Amino acid sequence: MTQFDLFMNVVATGVLLGSVYAAVALGLAITFGILHIPNIAHPALVIMGGYFVVHANRFGVDPLIAALVGLVPFYLLGMLLYSFYANTFERRGRADVLQSLTLFFGLSLVIEIILVLAYGSELKSLTAPYIGSSLRFGPLTIPSRLLVPAILGPATVGALWLYFRYTNSGTAIRAVAHDERALSIAGLDPAAIKRQAFGLATATAVIGGAALAMIGPIDPFSGRFQIGRVFAIVVLAGMGSIPGTLVVAIGLGIAETLIASYLNPAWSPGVAFAMLLGALALRPQGLFGTVR
Repeated sequence: MTQFDLFMNVVATGVLLGSVYAAVALGLAITFGILHIPNIAHPALVIMGGYFVVHANRFGVDPLIAALVGLVPFYLLGMLLYSFYANTFERRGRADVLQSLTLFFGLSLVIEIILVLAYGSELKSLTAPYIGSSLRFGPLTIPSRLLVPAILGPATVGALWLYFRYTNSGTAIRAVAHDERALSIAGLDPAAIKRQAFGLATATAVIGGAALAMIGPIDPFSGRFQIGRVFAIVVLAGMGSIPGTLVVAIGLGIAETLIASYLNPAWSPGVAFAMLLGALALRPQGLFGTVR
């Protein structure tokens, strides 16, 4: 393999890995980027979604089918979580950021404890016919373990973009981030709209969890390694930019794989924060955000 072939394989791996990052970050792009709720428990919910898929896979269910089945219960879970959040904070006035962070930090710990009690702390993995094989495209060798979950990111981004752009409920969710009072005057219930949005964000967690579980084993604490990365992606993309989340996630994936391959793998976790600091110094609203 020539140096150019190696470089192309590294970049291709980065693109696929970034697509997986997008699937993981999408829910936070909704809760934090649109609703302005700092849900730091989202990575833990993603891992919970991964365990849902792993559990179903034990009974012979394909991971992709399990992820689709999990959309409904995770959507309902998200609505329940928002109802608790709203009753605890928003009905008593605007939620304090520190209190919100404390609530969701506690939720992430509760999720980790539940997963440890239910499944233990050892790594869990998936099995499927397409996991373990590779595809060749000229000089590129693409593992199916990475290719299949990477498709989930762009597919989910596209579905959400169409939903927010062309449906009444999607338009209402975008509007609630700008002017709740105007929605109330129009006869709509902002709390119900935000509950629906939070449910939608939580439903994407099972997609991200399935993607992570397909590319490698997970344990109850795997979400901790994603917190900084997903927040960096959402902020760097621009608050609430769904397509921007995919673009930034792919850019981050490429940067991480290049640094891991040519410099030092230990530096990869710092790439997200370095990109975030550099970009925000030039565009505080994010790469795809607008100045308000």
